[in-house]
Amino acid sequence: MSNKQDLKKLMEEALGNIRNDRKVAREFLNEIANAIAKDAEQNKYLSPVAAKHIETMQRSNEQLVKLIGLKHKSVGQTVELTEDDKNSLFDLIQGDGPDVS
Repeated sequence: MSNKQDLKKLMEEALGNIRNDRKVAREFLNEIANAIAKDAEQNKYLSPVAAKHIETMQRSNEQLVKLIGLKHKSVGQTVELTEDDKNSLFDLIQGDGPDVS
């Protein structure tokens, strides 16, 4: 498999992970909003959790921008990844996001 095919496969996997992370975060935010709507006292406990999930969604946007940048760099030329590019892709695939546990 060529470097270009490897990159495409990694980018597709990372994009799938980003989309899945965003979906999970969005669903969880909806649950938090419903819990707060039922019991306003929960706001003080759940707001920090909601903020972390919004941060996760923002991070996924940043990851998507990085992927677009990598793709843009590879258009029309041989794909040569720098060490930073490789590390960024590895972090994306490994799920370099905040710990939600």
